[in-house]
Amino acid sequence: MAEVTAKLIQELREKTSAGMMDCKKALIENNGDIEAAADWLRQKGIVKAASKAGRVAASGLVTVVKCDGMGCVVELNAETDFVAKNDKFQTLVANVAQKAAELGGDFDATLNAVKDDIAATISTIGENMNLRRIAKVTGDKVFTYIHNALVPGMGQIGVVVAINGDDSKIDEIGNKIAMHIAANKPEFMTIADVDPVAVEREKKVFVESGVTAGKPDAVAEKMIAGRINKWYAESVLEEQPFVMDPSQTVKQVVESAGGKLAGFAYFVLGEGIEKRNDNLADEVAKMLA
Repeated sequence: MAEVTAKLIQELREKTSAGMMDCKKALIENNGDIEAAADWLRQKGIVKAASKAGRVAASGLVTVVKCDGMGCVVELNAETDFVAKNDKFQTLVANVAQKAAELGGDFDATLNAVKDDIAATISTIGENMNLRRIAKVTGDKVFTYIHNALVPGMGQIGVVVAINGDDSKIDEIGNKIAMHIAANKPEFMTIADVDPVAVEREKKVFVESGVTAGKPDAVAEKMIAGRINKWYAESVLEEQPFVMDPSQTVKQVVESAGGKLAGFAYFVLGEGIEKRNDNLADEVAKMLA
């Protein structure tokens, strides 16, 4: 068997734009023959998939899946809304989510398990696709919600929330809490989860706005404390007024049902892609590697 050198791998990569590990595998499978390896990559759909890698994928679908006290929210991107309506893409999203659940929400393990399926779907449909992110929560009871669903279980916003406890009342409010999260988009679950640096930043912004200028120290401190409490009510899930009964906080609603929040996660489709500095071509190259 011919030796597969770094030089051979680089030559095949330059010729096909496929990932380094795919090039290495192709050369091994074809005894170091670059032309045969290139044909092998084309047959697998990898070359065509790699050629799409520089195109921004900001559309697609968010989906949710749950099993055995765990819930996952998954975002798989494509270039256009049109592809999100494609049965093959929707099947891919469902399969990726199921694999994520099987692998305990592990992003790297899931990506490794589904990268060939993604590459094959890219080759078939002709658009760049990217498994962007996976988040998981665990708890006694897990609830999910999809907002703006294109098809059942897939849409533009996906939420999973876990609540500990065994009271039947939790089942009555669980999905409502998930809907609340989609509507209010909290940053933190509890006050204890808030980064102290973020609190100090919020205080600084408030003080520098000039609202406390000229006030006695005691008054200024109360004003600052009031502003922070208001910020908690905006940013912390437990402290937010419950969307279906603003007279109660989410924490009060959950506790009255005999439960305690254990975790939550939500994705908004494409959120931040245009603002991020990440190189999506590198992300897809990593996916295909």
